[in-house]
Amino acid sequence: MSPRPDVSDERKNQIINAAEGIFRKKGFEEARMDDIAEETGLSKGTLYLYFKSKDDLIIAILDRIFQREFQAFEKLDLSSVTSTKAVDLFVDTVMKDIKLMLKMMPIAYQFLALAFRNTVVQKALKIYLNRYMDILIPIIQRGIDSGEFRKVDAREVAIVSGAIIEGTMLLWIYDKSLVEPEKHIRSGMRLLLEGVQARA
Repeated sequence: MSPRPDVSDERKNQIINAAEGIFRKKGFEEARMDDIAEETGLSKGTLYLYFKSKDDLIIAILDRIFQREFQAFEKLDLSSVTSTKAVDLFVDTVMKDIKLMLKMMPIAYQFLALAFRNTVVQKALKIYLNRYMDILIPIIQRGIDSGEFRKVDAREVAIVSGAIIEGTMLLWIYDKSLVEPEKHIRSGMRLLLEGVQARA
């Protein structure tokens, strides 16, 4: 007999899915916890047992995106390719979730707002950032050690990589007519890697 699924996890996913749909349709400010309760068929009291606020739901939605991304990283065999190719694969994985985020901009805007005022989100972002660094820094260092890259500071290159990705998304929010996220993230990363390539 197969183990019984965790009802609590199923219920949380049900609520998160409903919240994501409501936030997309109504926007974060207009959405109410009542709307989410109605969408799930749960009582408001039951809903609050799982999530105390819309902020908590935003954190849960984005945590799910990050966790899926890190699971995708774990499946990549980055050690069997050049460091340049490994960075390309890293960017490919990041871009999949960025494309998803672009479809959820009311949620993404709220996440940015939360990042400035919510210490829980700040702590979560710090954890995510360090996990990204734990993936990128060894890739860059391997390229340095093999002679593929110049003798640069691997941590600095990884931080600049993060700045290119996050900075491009902010510029896109400022002016969507000027910035194409995928195009400009890829071109920024290409320019960075060209800058650290070892000279013949």
